[in-house]
Amino acid sequence: MILSMTGYGRAQGTYGDKTIVIELRSLNSKYTDIRFKLPQIYREKEVHFRKLISEKVQRGKVDVSLDLKSVGGEDEYGLNKALFTKYYKELAALSDDLSIEKGDLIQTILRIPNVIATGNNQIAEEEWEAVQNVLQDAIQNFQQFRQDEGVSIQKDLSGRIDAIQKYLAAIAPFEAERIPKIRQRMKQNLEEFLGKENVDKNRFEQEVIFYIEKIDINEEKVRLSQHCKYFLEELNSKTFQKGRKLSFISQEMGREINTLGSKAYSSDIQHFVVKMKDELEKIKEQVANSV
Repeated sequence: MILSMTGYGRAQGTYGDKTIVIELRSLNSKYTDIRFKLPQIYREKEVHFRKLISEKVQRGKVDVSLDLKSVGGEDEYGLNKALFTKYYKELAALSDDLSIEKGDLIQTILRIPNVIATGNNQIAEEEWEAVQNVLQDAIQNFQQFRQDEGVSIQKDLSGRIDAIQKYLAAIAPFEAERIPKIRQRMKQNLEEFLGKENVDKNRFEQEVIFYIEKIDINEEKVRLSQHCKYFLEELNSKTFQKGRKLSFISQEMGREINTLGSKAYSSDIQHFVVKMKDELEKIKEQVANSV
């Protein structure tokens, strides 16, 4: 099973007269990067939030937001007007002194700690338990979203690997055609340069054999076929966090395809090599968006 690195999960619950809403959104990232948007009173719980999410969310840049609102419309949170005014005056004056555009100072100041004040600095144990339950539901919805997206990615990857295997098999009929063409071209060039009567036939045959061995593509075909098989085995395995391994396999596939292209000496083979490269680039894009 493969998981998409992009995901979304939302859950809602209540505690007393409060509505609890938690959202998780993720984008591509090589590592697990979790960022929080929490009410000031919940800042002290960030470590616990991080631990709960890190245990179940693999890789990706994850944005987590917690929104607490009173059902009756009267929140316990209010604006610290004195502190807000102090920050605004100082930042506005600094902007004027340095000739810097003020931009959206209000939104900037609201994100400064303690500007949004709360009348109660303690979180009730029951409220914290309710928040954790909502968080677990949000994580579950988030993971389900990733799995659903992963099904589409897995289907697409399987189809593209199948296409590469078909293009690889299509090369075979053109391999044998290369040899007489190469032999004739080498002979013609040599005779034009030295003269037909001056060509050593035995030496010429040795050079042809040596050259043909250098452009033999059988090993590359075998290795590419094995990489494709290994890719599908890993893709269809039941393990999670396979994105890095699939990325490594796709890089190895790229090396073999590039070597096939450099040894092709056939416009027909090059045609299929270009198609394989196109499929591989799309594979890499999909793998980069998987956990």
